[in-house]
Amino acid sequence: MEKTKQWSLMSIFLVCLLACTITTVIGVLIVSLVYVNNPQPHSEPGAQSLQTAIPMVPKAVDPKFQFLNHLSKSKVFEFPGGAIQWARYRNNANDYLSIEEEAFGSSLNSQRSQMSFGTLRIKSSGLRAPHWHFNANEHGYLVQGTAWVGVADDGAVITTYNVTAGQVIFFPKNTVHWIKNVGSEDCFFLLFFSTHEELQTLDVDDVFFSTPEDIASRSLKPEGGINFIRTFHKQEEDQGVNLPPNLAELVVSANYSQSPDNFVWRYFYDLKGSKEHRFPGGIIQLAQYWKNRSELSHNEKIFSEFLNQHQKALTLSTLRIYNNGLRQPHFHFNANEMGYVINGCAKVGIINAQSFTEFNIHIGDVIFFPTGTQHYIKSTCDEDLLLILAFSTGDQLQTLDMDDYLQATADHILAQLFFKKQKGPLGS
Repeated sequence: MEKTKQWSLMSIFLVCLLACTITTVIGVLIVSLVYVNNPQPHSEPGAQSLQTAIPMVPKAVDPKFQFLNHLSKSKVFEFPGGAIQWARYRNNANDYLSIEEEAFGSSLNSQRSQMSFGTLRIKSSGLRAPHWHFNANEHGYLVQGTAWVGVADDGAVITTYNVTAGQVIFFPKNTVHWIKNVGSEDCFFLLFFSTHEELQTLDVDDVFFSTPEDIASRSLKPEGGINFIRTFHKQEEDQGVNLPPNLAELVVSANYSQSPDNFVWRYFYDLKGSKEHRFPGGIIQLAQYWKNRSELSHNEKIFSEFLNQHQKALTLSTLRIYNNGLRQPHFHFNANEMGYVINGCAKVGIINAQSFTEFNIHIGDVIFFPTGTQHYIKSTCDEDLLLILAFSTGDQLQTLDMDDYLQATADHILAQLFFKKQKGPLGS
């Protein structure tokens, strides 16, 4: 009887133990299923746990960098024959060196500025390789040096010409062109492109080496056929600005000929020799389309008309402001404006719908004024301020100065607006 009782107690114990085990297993399974269906946050590269997340506050950027780029601080793209620097929009934000540079590039893009900017330095005998731009016209101003330029139009007509400091070059979109330094000093070009998207460019050597050998052979029909094509080898360094160390051995004879003026002046303008438009503080010269061409020379008319035939062409200008001179507050009806400081220094003021911004500019700085934004430039150096300016219009530039629009406003309107007593008929 006692053994039966002990067995009964043992049976109850074992049953309870089994029940506990089953319950534990079921509990573990339930927890596992819940975890699988509702995983806890985990760390991705650069991410934080939601439970310990700290709000990331973007570093503040001075608003002036919507309108200002210190180009001297940007990346220098070095080539065997020279160098290029950019003030432009980038699709990949990681391509900017600083948040200030990104602010400027983003401003160009968000304002649909239709402009990008770059400097091109070419060493003596160096060559900006033949290339073309998919999405922009190119306008350039030569600050220093002497260059020989070639342009191939859609009819396979080659136009060549020489350019010196103070002159302008123009290459329509998808036009093959090259620039060769034919002087003893570096050439320094200031280049404007009619796009606020990332500039798309293709160099002729890259095209050649990307083309299958048999296709190149059948297209070019060289003596020796495909075997001759195979004698070409792509250089390790990017040849965007080219200068072979054995150039004297490669080039036996060079002819820097000049095409007739009626071809040249479609792609060239003598800005330094053009009419000077004077104002109390300085001088403006313009390479643009003119509706009234009565004061233009025959060659200037060629440039004016050719420029106007191309969509999204730009207007170029030099602005010289004397010591302590002022380009008074003004705005442009039909164009964004971009500029580069060639010489001197100044204070710039910008008034738009949101704010007033004022900052200093020096040699090598790039500035940007959106359409309709009132701005002024005051020279602050002992020497003259010299700027090269580009405007996003192929039509005649439309500008209104502050004194013009205030003087044109009815005096009783101004009296009411500014709480100033209107003068009577006799000046009382």
